[in-house]
Amino acid sequence: MVFLAAVVALGSYLISNLRTNLSNQGIRTDFGFLDQPAGFRIPDSSFRAEQSVRDAIFTGMRNTIAVAAVGIVLATIVGILTGVGRLSRNWLVRKAATAYVETVRNVPPLVVIFFFWLAVILTLPPIGNAVEWFGATVFSNDGLVFPSLIAKPEADSFWPVVGLGVVAAVLTWIWRTRIFDRFGKPHRRVATSTAVFAVLVLAGYFILGRPIEPSLPERGEFGTTGGLRLNPEYAALLIALVLYTATHIAEIVRGALLAVPKGQTEAATALGLPHRKRLRYVILPQALRIAVPPMANQYLNLTKNTSLAVAIGFPEVTGVVFIAVGQGSPAPQAFAVLMLVYLVFSLTISAVVNVANRRLVLKGR
Repeated sequence: MVFLAAVVALGSYLISNLRTNLSNQGIRTDFGFLDQPAGFRIPDSSFRAEQSVRDAIFTGMRNTIAVAAVGIVLATIVGILTGVGRLSRNWLVRKAATAYVETVRNVPPLVVIFFFWLAVILTLPPIGNAVEWFGATVFSNDGLVFPSLIAKPEADSFWPVVGLGVVAAVLTWIWRTRIFDRFGKPHRRVATSTAVFAVLVLAGYFILGRPIEPSLPERGEFGTTGGLRLNPEYAALLIALVLYTATHIAEIVRGALLAVPKGQTEAATALGLPHRKRLRYVILPQALRIAVPPMANQYLNLTKNTSLAVAIGFPEVTGVVFIAVGQGSPAPQAFAVLMLVYLVFSLTISAVVNVANRRLVLKGR
């Protein structure tokens, strides 16, 4: 109680001191600035200068989520493959994975971001001489464009079908798991659930008259139309953070693989399992149980490192708050909002990883 009282007293003193100093300098102490017009535009978005600072922050949050969500998935895939490659029996694969990890993880992430922005993305040819592969991708210093899907107006009735497919796949997954637990039969959860999802979604797709169609990029004189375009700053930031974070995840996976008791490998070998099946069915599942908690820290680092995008001009939430402060928004309140945003991001990621970790933990009998 004494410690709690001391913390409350210290917090009250700091807040009172801040309000007094702001008042003495004629700076407002409320959060009314959030409803004022932002006075600036955000590139590659529909945000207008007449919209409020609150809307600008939400737009920045969407950009941050776009980098963090995609980056976490890609970094996990690259990290696991690299971690397994670090212990490969193939000399070339093992050395290549080691060189990648030891090179990239010892460079500050800001330098990696600058490298991919200045030395890779911006050195691509201009749109007039863009690199095109099979008519499906267009790479230039104006951005990277990939094939995408476009939803027609009638797609509104298709999304519930997709949701129904997801629910049916989850129920199938649970059913197959219970069959395996009770009778020991092969569960084949991935194949069965995927088949159920595919059948329902494809049936809805054709019954509703193909409400989604592919969109391929077409290069024009001054830009591209169609497809999914990644602007240069987003592409550089995403590639840099994925490759940087994957090196740390790779080391976590390597350590987890080495932590699996040697007897597990020997038992799998005694059963006649080849190397690939030993890795897939025996070693890797146990290693991932060990690796998940520390991997959460790398997910948090990747999300927080998105703030480095302010150095290359990508309008994620930190960059937007910086611009808002430069346009006259009070800095203490603006950065308090920014800290709250990152706190929400971090707690959300931690909650999701903790749920996954509880699902993976072996329950005692």
